[in-house]
Amino acid sequence: MRKAWLVAGASIGLCLSFVALLVVGTYSAAAGLLGGSGGKNGAVGLAKGAVPARYQPLVQKWGNLCPAINPALLAAQLYQESGWNPQAQSQAAAQGIAQFIPGTWATHGIDGDKDGDRDVWDPADAIPSAASYDCELAGYVKKAPGDPTDNMLAAYNAGAYAVIKYGGVPPYRETQNYVKVIRTLEKSFARPVGRVEPSRQAAGAIYFAQQKLGTKYLWGGNGTPEQGGRFDCSGLTQAAYRTVGIELPRVANDQYNAGPHPARDELLPGDLVFFSDDLTNSRAIRHVGLYVGGGYMINAPYTGAVIRFDKIDTPDYFGATRVTEDGARALPTDLPADAPEAAPEA
Repeated sequence: MRKAWLVAGASIGLCLSFVALLVVGTYSAAAGLLGGSGGKNGAVGLAKGAVPARYQPLVQKWGNLCPAINPALLAAQLYQESGWNPQAQSQAAAQGIAQFIPGTWATHGIDGDKDGDRDVWDPADAIPSAASYDCELAGYVKKAPGDPTDNMLAAYNAGAYAVIKYGGVPPYRETQNYVKVIRTLEKSFARPVGRVEPSRQAAGAIYFAQQKLGTKYLWGGNGTPEQGGRFDCSGLTQAAYRTVGIELPRVANDQYNAGPHPARDELLPGDLVFFSDDLTNSRAIRHVGLYVGGGYMINAPYTGAVIRFDKIDTPDYFGATRVTEDGARALPTDLPADAPEAAPEA
């Protein structure tokens, strides 16, 4: 459980005024960053902890196999396919962390770790095979007009023939959506090379959370009338962003992938801030709050506490996400909750 000092009741009024000023200043602060967005210079790195530590070396190595892919793109595909679950199996018989169907694996699976076998359930084989298959597809469609990576993803979804036939991403809604989803998720897994564009919905999300200050915490709480309008940590952040038209996943570790990740000194009001006992693995995140500025967040901490202000600078601070509408929409809705927020205290 995450433990933090309760802000004394006498200071709540001052804090409310503090947040009001922050909300007013959200857009002016954001405007100062709009001109600082960096370009795609240099190799693509992975955002801190976005890829579980045991898979990060594989993703970093094999994500550079050919020019059409990069580590963040490969990570986005693996997350979208399985949520980093090496035992995942779909109703269509897709298997493993990369969700190969048996026929595709038989043709395109490789012995990535050189141990003498090709095991679809072994990430040391499946992750290299996913990268290798991507690069094969990129080779098939390399003469098609348009962005080579978009064409590769379209070939993954619709087949190389369709990309060649239509001279790029084919006019299939499913394929166009797949390309957009993976390219959007790619931004969540990439280490930013410049300032992250501000969220335009931040003030509204903060306003909602501010109205809930003093509400008792409820583990699993979504704020429904039956629950007395009570929330847990990720229920609060989900509800806050829902009021501005953005639908976040229910659990904190998936909310981390709802946009790019600003550095600590780049935080703006409205960013989600995350906490974990394992700072190398976003799937182990167990707490989330809504940053309001000045080193503080509004959060629903734990059973027995109320929604309140807490400092974010603690040893378990993991990182932050600047929520975007496209980023939230791109997230898979059927992934297992690997590390839901902690159970209530006794």
